[in-house]
Amino acid sequence: MATIIRMPAVSAGSDEAAIQTWLVAPGQTLTVGQPLAEIETEKAVVEYAAEIEGTVLKLLAAEGVAVNVGDPIAVVGAQGESADDAELGPAASAVAETQAVDGPPVVVETQAVDVAPVVADAPVSERVATPSRQFASPIVRRLAKERGLDLTTVVGSGPGGRVVRRDLDSLPTTAAAAPIPAAPVPASAAASAAAPVVAARAGTVEVPHTGMRRAIARRLTESKSTVPHFYLVADCQVDRLVALRKEVNESSPVKVSLNDFVLKAAAAAFVDVPEANATWGETAVTRYSTVDMSVAVAIDGGLVTPVLRSVESQTLTEIALNVADIAQRARAGQLKQHELEGGSFAVSNLGMYGVTEFSAIINPPQSAILAVGRARPEAVVVDGALEVGTIMTVTLSADHRVLDGALAAQWLAAFVRRIESPLGMLV
Repeated sequence: MATIIRMPAVSAGSDEAAIQTWLVAPGQTLTVGQPLAEIETEKAVVEYAAEIEGTVLKLLAAEGVAVNVGDPIAVVGAQGESADDAELGPAASAVAETQAVDGPPVVVETQAVDVAPVVADAPVSERVATPSRQFASPIVRRLAKERGLDLTTVVGSGPGGRVVRRDLDSLPTTAAAAPIPAAPVPASAAASAAAPVVAARAGTVEVPHTGMRRAIARRLTESKSTVPHFYLVADCQVDRLVALRKEVNESSPVKVSLNDFVLKAAAAAFVDVPEANATWGETAVTRYSTVDMSVAVAIDGGLVTPVLRSVESQTLTEIALNVADIAQRARAGQLKQHELEGGSFAVSNLGMYGVTEFSAIINPPQSAILAVGRARPEAVVVDGALEVGTIMTVTLSADHRVLDGALAAQWLAAFVRRIESPLGMLV
């Protein structure tokens, strides 16, 4: 019997997503693990791989159309089988229709020629261009609405003329439209019912919230409100680390950064103190046998935290290559779904911006995050004598539900030992 593929939850806290690009077509043979579609969320575009094998019988979701998580997006079955054999349910027809995010429909009336919405019964070959329509993805329409931008004034540069995020940079900012009341308001009550209008102060500019900024605000506010943070600070003397890095980079074709050493030292500290490699759950604390950690990557409009797997078993060169790869793909919006999930720990390094010390907010369900400042020259005492040393301040933010103070202190002490004796990380 034909099987329904439903929209996965590719982003924590998101109730909907959109197919940016289908990577298969009806009639195509599908294997487990084969890329099925690129799915667009508030934060990134992730590649979704098939979890079953068979023949693609029908695509139910149009590219660029918002779909609720759990709604049908495709039908897969045996060769020659009909998609009608699958029990799609009432939600399937709704998925195939043009849907909107927070208001207007997915197509915008304009003079441009673009791709028409795909209905459930139309094969790929019938997705022809129609006049007077412009196609924009949900995230583009949401950003345009939040920024007060007029999509009808732009010709999209995406596939089929679709308006994509980079096209918004060329649009003039206009005043956002006022919300339409749900019901008529009597004239006598209009003054009290209307939202107050606040005049902008001279010399100020209001920047509307983007979807990513709202998501970051929601998750970090939830973290600070529900996770009992506590903080431990340590100064690391990294003269030997700086010297070793210079020597490594002089002989290796792959350049290793200080942050790569930090990731390796953090993973090694979890090997030394395995009890700290854990996360909080509703019924139990989960401990992990591998060190999977997130690396904060700044992108346009916010940041993402892709996860590096089994860092404890990677060499410094492998860490350097993997970090460069995920950072590049994060900025290009090409991260895969599994790369944004999991992990028990994160590293956030602002040293390259000249930041000396800061405290980071834990990204649930992870239980800790290490904030790394810049390596700087400072006076240090060595064998009772005053010398100039290179100091790097790190701050561990820990979830007190998972890590007690003593356990967190043991982990931080192990990290300091590892980072101050870096040669051990090469063997």
